[in-house]
Amino acid sequence: METTWLFPAAMAVALLADRLFGEPPAWAHPVVAMGRYLGAFKRGLPALAPGRALAAGGLLWLLGAVLCVLPAWGAEALIWEGIQPWRSPLRWGMALLFMGLILKPLLAWRMLREEVVAVEHALQTSLEDGRARLSRLVSRDTRGLSDAQVREAAIETLAENLNDSVVAPLFWFAVAGLPGAALYRFANTADAMWGYRGPWEWAGKCAARLDDLLSFIPARITGLLMLPAARWPALWRESRRTPSPNGGWPMGAMALHLALRLGKPGVYVLNEAGREPAAADISRAIAHARLTLGLAALLLMGLALVLRGGQPW
Repeated sequence: METTWLFPAAMAVALLADRLFGEPPAWAHPVVAMGRYLGAFKRGLPALAPGRALAAGGLLWLLGAVLCVLPAWGAEALIWEGIQPWRSPLRWGMALLFMGLILKPLLAWRMLREEVVAVEHALQTSLEDGRARLSRLVSRDTRGLSDAQVREAAIETLAENLNDSVVAPLFWFAVAGLPGAALYRFANTADAMWGYRGPWEWAGKCAARLDDLLSFIPARITGLLMLPAARWPALWRESRRTPSPNGGWPMGAMALHLALRLGKPGVYVLNEAGREPAAADISRAIAHARLTLGLAALLLMGLALVLRGGQPW
């Protein structure tokens, strides 16, 4: 069997498994394990002096990255060795299944979509329920948000995490296989847990900067695929309004496509001339995110076909 198609086909298997089965149990989830590793240092690291916190945060990030990449590298090596001696359809199919199922926990489209839908459902019960449900998705204080602001935050989370939780892992899988996808998910998880101002200013600096670096290209792919080329200049302007060098691309693109005003109170506003989100806009945002994901998947499958070429590394 032709192995050139192994990596693109594994993406399709991972996305299909995500749609059919969602997330694996916590005990078997690699991202949960990443979170436990990172969480073990949440008390000690911020208490260090700035210089020591910077060094310790960087070294612990590097150690965690190695612990994530090595098993992924080993798994891919075993899969590759298993199909090399006899390229039979059965062996190729088993390799494809295993690679796709190992990739699946490193992306999370179904869970993201369901969580955003749950915010709107909670809002239909009460504003307090909507705020409480949103607090599961965002780090900001949700207690004083209006119903429109709750929807703004949910749509922003959908757009930003379309990149962070789906497109970027697929991009790094296309570039560097399972080790690339695992490294990205570790970097993104570390940024989510350590990449804050205040006590984490120094301890989380490496985590924040490395996530910015690894997300740079995927975020722009995600944002550009959301809009026709004629609107890219407007997206360029909107993307520069957020403190994050990457989050403004998918969030700004979603705001422009839906003609909505999206923002974080006191921090940034995207597409200021847009209207406030209404109940129907959550469904509209999800539909557009699904279309964008389809386009991104096709593009990245093509990238994997070119870059991987049937070779593991």
